[in-house]
Amino acid sequence: MTLNVSRRSLLTLGAGLGASAMLGGSALARAPKLGTQTPYWHRFTLGDAEVTVVSDGPLPLGDPSGTFTGVPKEEVKKMLADNFLSPDNVVLEQNSPIVNTGDKLILFDTGMGSSKMFGPTTGRQQKSMMEAGIKPGDIDAVVCSHAHVDHIGGIVDADNKPLFPNAQIYISQTDFDFWTDEGKMGSPAKDFVVHARKNLLPVRDRIVFFKDGQEFLPGVQAISAPGHTVGHTIFMVSSAGKSFAFLGDLSHHSVLLLERPRMEFSYDTDPKQAAESRVKLLTMLAANKIPVMSYHFAWPGYGHVAKAGDGFRYYAEPMQMTL
Repeated sequence: MTLNVSRRSLLTLGAGLGASAMLGGSALARAPKLGTQTPYWHRFTLGDAEVTVVSDGPLPLGDPSGTFTGVPKEEVKKMLADNFLSPDNVVLEQNSPIVNTGDKLILFDTGMGSSKMFGPTTGRQQKSMMEAGIKPGDIDAVVCSHAHVDHIGGIVDADNKPLFPNAQIYISQTDFDFWTDEGKMGSPAKDFVVHARKNLLPVRDRIVFFKDGQEFLPGVQAISAPGHTVGHTIFMVSSAGKSFAFLGDLSHHSVLLLERPRMEFSYDTDPKQAAESRVKLLTMLAANKIPVMSYHFAWPGYGHVAKAGDGFRYYAEPMQMTL
């Protein structure tokens, strides 16, 4: 085989090799590698409101085989690999919107707090808020989608001191009663009960229970979505004709539980009821083209869902870097 290489292309190749040699040699860049990342918050407007998304940090679940069930594990791994995601370690985010209505500063869900049940990368919500210029003492309302540790774990600190001293706490009564029940301390749910009691009982006098369909704060409506927990709730957040739905844990994963919404999730109290809620509410949101924010989707978790065959597809909203 004859390789026809022109003199010009050889000169070009030589110049490139020279540059590569310089990069790989003893010469150093003008500046050292920084080894740092941008602050973990993002801000956008919703009608007349300002929304700041803060992160509690990545939450790794590990191998999906024992967590996402009802579908052959090989298929689960293929779905992840086909979407350029690790088939061996599912990593969730923890995205909490803080909505400033002008009258109220409302935080949705509080992260893992001091618990390291899912490893060392969680528990940074307070730091993210500080990076975003928001003080915990300025929060008027903490709205909880349900009482799992990664959503209520940051209500108090390691010493059981409330982290939001001026806030009322909103949650469904059925979830509060279920997860603070001391009688469940001997059940498989013990770890979740321990953290629910730790975080919710110290602020019991400031807890307000909402009802399905109720607009319990200006521009915040509760929509029951049971199954993941008995009182799991999503919220429609509205301002000046604009809305988004905060999904809590309606879907933990933008591929697995959207493409196959009837797949079961091992942390669901009632996996089949959770799947029914997921299909029903995602169908409504897709049909009405209502933007969504999911607590566990890739940062910052804001976008749209659309019908795709028997399931759905998530379309991430481009981050707007100007307000």
